[in-house]
Amino acid sequence: MKKEEKKAVALTYHPSEHTAPVVVAKGQGYVAENLIAIAKENGIPIQEDPSLVQLLSELEINEAIPEELYQIVAELFAFVYRIERRLTETT
Repeated sequence: MKKEEKKAVALTYHPSEHTAPVVVAKGQGYVAENLIAIAKENGIPIQEDPSLVQLLSELEINEAIPEELYQIVAELFAFVYRIERRLTETT
């Protein structure tokens, strides 16, 4: 059985600039591993959700997420904000 290649998608959201989160980077294999390594080096939280990554990887760079994904991505951003808040409280 062939091992499935790793995929990664990076999102950003700036309410003053975007109406929805935007894909800023994506890749698979070596590129995905580099995206994950860069995120870890910079303290960017990583959420693993293969089905969400599959959906998001179909979008183009700088493309906003579709409305159908707002709820799940909002939950993801809430997770990230909770982690960031905990980190700032402990420092």
